[in-house]
Amino acid sequence: MEKIILSLRRLLFCSVLLPWVLIALPASAGTMTQAELARRFPAPYLVGDKDSALPVWPIFKKNMTSTELVAYVFESIDFAPIPGFSGVPMNLLIALDPAGSFVDVKVLSHHEPVFLDGLGEAPLFKFVSQYQGISLKQNIKISTGNMSRSNKEAANVYIDGVSKATASVRILNQSALSAALNVARKKLGFAEGRDPDLIARIRPDAGTVISPATLRQRGLIQPVVMRNREIEAAFAGRAGGGLDPIALAQPDAPFIDMEASYVSVPAIGRNLLGEAGWAKLKARLEPGDHAIMLVSTGRYGVVGDDFTRGAVPDRLALKQGTLPIEIRDLDLDIEVAGVPENGFKIFRVISQSGLDPSLPLEFFLHVTRSKGILYPEKISRDLRFSVNLPAEFYVAAEPDNKTWRAIWWQRWWELAILAVALAVLSVALLLQKKLVAHERRFIWFRRAFLVFTAGFIGWYAQGQLSIVNLTSVVQSLMAGRSLEFLLYDPMSVSLWAFVLVSLVVWGRGTFCGWLCPFGALQEFTGKLGQWLKFPQLMIRPGLDGRLKLLKYVLLAAIIGSAFFSATLTDKLVEFEPFKTAITLNFVRSWPYVAYAVGLLLLSMFSYKFFCRYLCPFGAGLAVLGRFRILDWLPRRAACGTPCQTCRHSCEYKAIKPSGVIQYDECFQCLDCVVIHESDEKCAPLIMEKKRARIIPIDVAPAEEK
Repeated sequence: MEKIILSLRRLLFCSVLLPWVLIALPASAGTMTQAELARRFPAPYLVGDKDSALPVWPIFKKNMTSTELVAYVFESIDFAPIPGFSGVPMNLLIALDPAGSFVDVKVLSHHEPVFLDGLGEAPLFKFVSQYQGISLKQNIKISTGNMSRSNKEAANVYIDGVSKATASVRILNQSALSAALNVARKKLGFAEGRDPDLIARIRPDAGTVISPATLRQRGLIQPVVMRNREIEAAFAGRAGGGLDPIALAQPDAPFIDMEASYVSVPAIGRNLLGEAGWAKLKARLEPGDHAIMLVSTGRYGVVGDDFTRGAVPDRLALKQGTLPIEIRDLDLDIEVAGVPENGFKIFRVISQSGLDPSLPLEFFLHVTRSKGILYPEKISRDLRFSVNLPAEFYVAAEPDNKTWRAIWWQRWWELAILAVALAVLSVALLLQKKLVAHERRFIWFRRAFLVFTAGFIGWYAQGQLSIVNLTSVVQSLMAGRSLEFLLYDPMSVSLWAFVLVSLVVWGRGTFCGWLCPFGALQEFTGKLGQWLKFPQLMIRPGLDGRLKLLKYVLLAAIIGSAFFSATLTDKLVEFEPFKTAITLNFVRSWPYVAYAVGLLLLSMFSYKFFCRYLCPFGAGLAVLGRFRILDWLPRRAACGTPCQTCRHSCEYKAIKPSGVIQYDECFQCLDCVVIHESDEKCAPLIMEKKRARIIPIDVAPAEEK
């Protein structure tokens, strides 16, 4: 049997590594043809010739006697082949108008597991339909709530995400934006069309105590003075010129005199607002938000007398390049030393705006004059001033500063809970003898942890690791793509980091026995079947050994298919019920639900049948677990010869008659450790205990008899 297992492992090894030598596939490229585009854009539209330098088609429209350009059409895979969770990029057909707005977005192809026979493709198609009419000059963010995007002119626009597919739609969004911005820069001259995630970040350092005078000297409080003559010059030669008698009489007097400061920067805000004010400001800002304080004196304020606190100022606008950025009054109840109560305003810029602190903040002060008495004519001019942040207070953008960084930050509390749980599990496994010293305490600890695994890691955080994680890596590396797509799922990456370490230390059992949500469900149904006294299938050792080989055959088939056919791989990975039971909560077409439920019911009669015999992912971990450095389960010389207690009690049949543990099949349940440490269950300990109770009898000398 060992020779058969060894042969199968060698076969698996060759199926994974040999194709690297024999096959080198190029990265995917778009396959759209002019004829297909003509079918998608029928008359009165005309499809022009493909650009000689870029894979882009112009779309024209006949308008009477003229022909006008209405859009550029391209495939996202030609410009941003970002792999999805299958390791294969989604391909989108994107139509972009000459002004930089999405005319339409369609899904040409994808291999996302959650949408293939899972949620179905309808939610995916509905998601991409939301891009229509959105401009690249806006900041597009995916919302998990119901935030309206009815205001097409707003700086920030939100589109509804897809529950259970958060990471997939974020990858799709990044693909659409990156491809569209690439085309916009080259075809539309978009200098302003930057990726909102490729921006500098404020340094979190608190900074030292700095006086206001020093802040001004270092340029952290920036003066903005506009005199009457400058305002008059802006209106000169137009209808609004000469209408301000004060400006004409006192041309050198200040029209507006103010100071601007970046108070969300700790070194600035802490010193200007004081500790109490700084604490209130921090409590009102979300991670990544910015706050700008304007202290104004003079004739004209940054807000009018009728301004509503907490609203968007009507006199003030903010842009970076030509990108509008919304600012809103924080209505913060604080005092600023040396400044009148109504002499300052603090405006908030939300993190989703994409504001880059490394670039100048371009403010526009809206000044309006009235001409006439009965029906006065309103004449307005925008006066520009800028605010800059010194380089020492921000971290410059990095080329790979993509959307996944924001996702990690948004899920920090989930990752913190996971980190605590993994730390608790690590300590428990390292101190296993203390853990199993009290059997009932150990049983309840294991039950509680498995409930956490199924409920939090699985259903809530969607952290079920899967064979898809392995096939996606194979497919991405074969096509020469980056593995950055993995970072869009922080929970899975964090689990993988722990599992890879545990494979080296303990083997496959840590994940399969403690961290697999579907494995936890199987354990609960298995224990329930035993509690209900359902008859348990008794599989002979020889048949048990042969059945355990099935999962290695399935692993070789699935990994092998990843080298040749993504479509075949999509079908084979469905052998795992993880997507049905965990990712989609059994909300799926009936054959998949019947399969997953059937496996759980089967576990009530044959303990964790799928895990032991059929799980290809468990087989993959068993192969990787061969690099384990510890034989960590305690053994005695009497184990196997003659004691067979642990072997007969092991529900995974992972202990040989000789007493040797097969770590490839061990699920680290610690039941054998409970027996090993119990002087009521372990036969060698029971014998030692009996021998210790034998009282020696003194034999009297013969002459006394």
